[in-house]
Amino acid sequence: MTYQRGDRVALEHTTDPHTRLRPGDEGTVRRYDPRTQVLDVDWDSGSRLSLLLGEGDRARRIPAPRTGENWQQVLDALRAAGEAAGRDAAAWWAQHVLGGRARGDVTAVARKVLAGVDDIDLAVLDGLPTADRYLLADDADRYAEHAPAGAPACEQLTARQCDQARWAWCDGYDDAAQAEAARLCRMILHPDGDDRDLSHVYPDQVRLGGPGVFAGDWAWTSNPDGQLRIPVGFVGTLVDTWNGWAVFTCTREVAEAIVADQHDARDRYRRHLAADGITGERLEQMVDESMARLRFDGDVIVADETRVHDDPDAIDRITPDADGRYTVMGRAWTWIAVHPYDCDRIAGTIPSTPPAPNTSANRPGREAPDA
Repeated sequence: MTYQRGDRVALEHTTDPHTRLRPGDEGTVRRYDPRTQVLDVDWDSGSRLSLLLGEGDRARRIPAPRTGENWQQVLDALRAAGEAAGRDAAAWWAQHVLGGRARGDVTAVARKVLAGVDDIDLAVLDGLPTADRYLLADDADRYAEHAPAGAPACEQLTARQCDQARWAWCDGYDDAAQAEAARLCRMILHPDGDDRDLSHVYPDQVRLGGPGVFAGDWAWTSNPDGQLRIPVGFVGTLVDTWNGWAVFTCTREVAEAIVADQHDARDRYRRHLAADGITGERLEQMVDESMARLRFDGDVIVADETRVHDDPDAIDRITPDADGRYTVMGRAWTWIAVHPYDCDRIAGTIPSTPPAPNTSANRPGREAPDA
């Protein structure tokens, strides 16, 4: 017979004349060495007596109580809960390592993390969020919160089941935290998942005539974890500034995404007003007074702000330029350049780093002239 950590056993006989243990006393297996036949047990009475099975001590395994066919469902539910917690932990980790609270070259950090994950570099993996699977204090509360309906009560579980439940949650946490950290690192390098350097579109690097990711200064929203995020950023080229705000051009694809995002924003506001009991014509009037109507009329974007400004002539027709690019609500809306990492989604394709000008000042073998 062999034993596993967490098995419940009952004492049948021991040759130790000094122990206070008696036949029938129960305990939980801590370790078993089949080579030496030493069975280490944490007895319910508090004793730590090890049984020498090769020298006449005997114990019988206590069968685990039947918990029905849903035990695997219990473990699956706990793992799913661990995964959710792991993803949340990775998001907070990223804020300090890759996001707004980070310092230094975050692209180098992202590459290092991805390489460490691929190579199973423990020095890197130890820096990612991990579950403390040996911290037992909150196991009962965590089990009660996440076990599905019909699961056995925590006090009905054997020690082995307690271990299984704990490890299901912790394994889910660790796997999800690592996967989410890697995903966020790839997002830093490029939202499409390749390893291009995106530092040229970070807000402090965006220059006139250069690419950037833009969003309205109103676009920041708080997610369920209390983190400020931008639902969608729009790729464009900065062509001007207006009262400190960005004016950019974009492709038809990005312009369509801006129009769709405006529709979504109007729908969210409409639902908010409806929840407050506002209906009918008054509802639509309040939406129109708050946000412009945007729509495509062929290749032209029609921006209707008549109710926003209480001006029947406040209708703008935005046509594409000779290159087919649009300036959507430039010099009208307060656009800003934003960090790609702060966006949940990127509309458009971020271009590669623009090549350095091919001047004599930067050719090999030539020194730049004095300023």
